[in-house]
Amino acid sequence: MKPLTSFIDSPLGFLEIVSDGNYLVKAEFSDNYDGSEIVVGKVAEKVKRELREYFNGKRKKFTVKLKPDGTEFQKQVWDDLLLIPYGKTITYRQQALRLGGVEKIRATASANGKNPIAIIIPCHRVIGSDGSLTGYGGGLWRKEKLLLLEKGLLQPELF
Repeated sequence: MKPLTSFIDSPLGFLEIVSDGNYLVKAEFSDNYDGSEIVVGKVAEKVKRELREYFNGKRKKFTVKLKPDGTEFQKQVWDDLLLIPYGKTITYRQQALRLGGVEKIRATASANGKNPIAIIIPCHRVIGSDGSLTGYGGGLWRKEKLLLLEKGLLQPELF
């Protein structure tokens, strides 16, 4: 099946959503998109609904089926990200240790940076060892807003 591409509006900007008809394969912020919202297919409809609930503080876990494309190690890192509870953070070092050792810290950070499914695979919950916000494909300002939202310190505009 040909990939289905949608653009979903959020309080943090448009997200480009790509599905294969059954699974979500990509959800990335699209700063260059200047059109209107386009929702194609059941997967995108579910993503839109679940993101709306997330931004309204009513969803802490996503149920949309995921199929990100990456190496085996990247997929291990992304699966591990799904275990970080809503409202919590871990460091890249802690995640590397969870995945086999501190020597994997660079590979772990790199895999976080290549996460193709923003928000739903919550790489925004991984921070620097000193507590600083580092590295987020959607921009550090979005990472900060997502973490504030999850800590109950921010209520963005509704969809």
